[in-house]
Amino acid sequence: MLQAQRGSIVDANGNTIATASKTYSIYAVLQPLYSGDKEKLVKDKEKTATMLAKYLPMAKDKILVYLNPTSSKTKQVEFGSAGSGLSLAIKQQISRLKLPGIHFTSESSRLYEDNVFASHIIGQTTVEGSGTSAKIVGTMGLEKYFNKLLAGKNGHTSSQVDNYGYQLSTSKAKTVPAKNGGTVYTTLNSNLQNYLESLMSKVQSEYKPTEMTATLMNAKTGAIIAASQRPTFSLQTGDGVSDMWRNALVQDAYEPGSVMKIMTLSAAINSGHYNPNEYYQSGSIKVGGTTLYDWNRNGWGTIPLSQAFTRSSNVGMVKLEQEMGGATWHHYLKKFGFGQKTGVTLPDESSGTLSFSNATTQATTAYGQGIDVTVMQMLQAMSAVANNGVMLRPRIISKTVSANGTVTKYGKQTEGRIIKTSTAKAVRKAMVKVVQSSIGTGSAYKMNGVDVGVKTGTAQIAGSNGYLTGASNYIFSVAGMVPSKNPKYLLYITLKQPQNYTKAPEEMMAEIFKPLITRALALDAASDDAANATTDSTTTKMVSVTNKSTTTAQSTLSNAGYHVATVGTGNKVVQQLPVAGQTTLNGSRVILLTNGAMTMPDVSGWSKSDVLKLAQITGKKFKLKGSGYASAQSINAGALIPDTGGTITFTAQ
Repeated sequence: MLQAQRGSIVDANGNTIATASKTYSIYAVLQPLYSGDKEKLVKDKEKTATMLAKYLPMAKDKILVYLNPTSSKTKQVEFGSAGSGLSLAIKQQISRLKLPGIHFTSESSRLYEDNVFASHIIGQTTVEGSGTSAKIVGTMGLEKYFNKLLAGKNGHTSSQVDNYGYQLSTSKAKTVPAKNGGTVYTTLNSNLQNYLESLMSKVQSEYKPTEMTATLMNAKTGAIIAASQRPTFSLQTGDGVSDMWRNALVQDAYEPGSVMKIMTLSAAINSGHYNPNEYYQSGSIKVGGTTLYDWNRNGWGTIPLSQAFTRSSNVGMVKLEQEMGGATWHHYLKKFGFGQKTGVTLPDESSGTLSFSNATTQATTAYGQGIDVTVMQMLQAMSAVANNGVMLRPRIISKTVSANGTVTKYGKQTEGRIIKTSTAKAVRKAMVKVVQSSIGTGSAYKMNGVDVGVKTGTAQIAGSNGYLTGASNYIFSVAGMVPSKNPKYLLYITLKQPQNYTKAPEEMMAEIFKPLITRALALDAASDDAANATTDSTTTKMVSVTNKSTTTAQSTLSNAGYHVATVGTGNKVVQQLPVAGQTTLNGSRVILLTNGAMTMPDVSGWSKSDVLKLAQITGKKFKLKGSGYASAQSINAGALIPDTGGTITFTAQ
């Protein structure tokens, strides 16, 4: 059999995420395999065990147990899981020892460039069969959804043979060549994805939520730029997948809570049933024999409906639902796509549930209770508000290319006009008030110089005997649109049951929200600078030096005409700005972050945009005083950058 090579999964700039590879298994020959066999056998078992113990995750004594089987007739032995799945580097190191009787077999495998990188989206594979008939099969995520395209098709050679298996001299071998797998191009931006993973890990470590998701979407195209969840797992080893095998973005259906009020307000305004100057009694309301409460059970007295969204008043939303009427509200919920799959290219998507069995349940849906949704459904529904009324289907793939060159595009797909442009603008203005107003619930998301609109959410969690109680037994969430006047980014974060409840949930999520938005805007600014160049000859595509040695990266970029600044004392580059594939100005500055202690570069002569790049890649708070180019810095070049606290100041003149 001629094995096909499995195709690759790449990011938005063509950088490899997953690719075909080989792993190796080691075995030892102890007895001749057949009469006259001249194959070398293990001679010195003590030496062999000593040397192998340096490269295998197995103690010398354990290796000796394998090399001294109980049966003297055993001809060869393998070394269990510790001797399988070896990398080429380990195989080569052992081979250089030239140990008699030590041999290898190879197996097709999958190589992932990053250990944790949108793991549940990219997915997993498994090897089915053995030997030449072994094949890699996708079992999760994109690896599963596009398995047929990625797998390709094995080939074979056939000929006529005699009774002893030898090819007849009169026959001619016929070969059907293998067809390698195609390539899947995702919409993910590696820079933002890796940054999101680091932010998620930090929040997970500090506040210990039982589950968490974060998704950044292009509000104008529906492209998912970065997305992750916790718990997550290692793409390469699978470690952690047993903690959370589901793709929470499409498989988990949950009550969204108050973020749903974005759609409630949209429906009320669009249907002509919103009177902002109408007053109502906040605190509680009775519907169908059941009393429904605001999160502040005492309420805020008699207030106008214009404050309901800002204060996140459940009672206010119920009033809007009642004025619309159940039929109108249900109509809008269906238009927004709830209760049906989005069709995103990920396996096992849930359609959620939409309960409208009585007056109480239809009222509670107005504030996100009694309705189960998925993250993708929420992103799709909210896109109508971000995209001036036209709803976009979320997409994680831009195109696929088969081995024979057939291109299938997954471009922007609209789901029709859901609300009027004027409605969308009005709702976005209301989201800005949530951040800016003294009575708003979203002050934690205020960002200096950035036009941010959000809606916060706190959803109860259903248990076996009703909703759970306790301060942390909620799904907290936030949806943001940036810039609110003309959104490019839609960011949606959910955080479930933080066990280390040391801050308000809004402040916990802001530790992801604000840095990620800041970096996205910084990358946009860098791209805009390059786009404003007057001629093609002044721009070029940034090369990838991430994961290369520091000296090689510095030499490569310097030879290409860039100014290179290095942060840290390490020997390997772990991150770069601008990122690979980004259009850059010739002679511009590239900042490299290494794996060593984080040290401050000399910023003399740096522009404000260069200082901003430094802030993004280090995650530190920097401030540039004055205008023009940097001339002084509060931390000397070469000094360690503090881990916590304080703002590093640069003076410009």
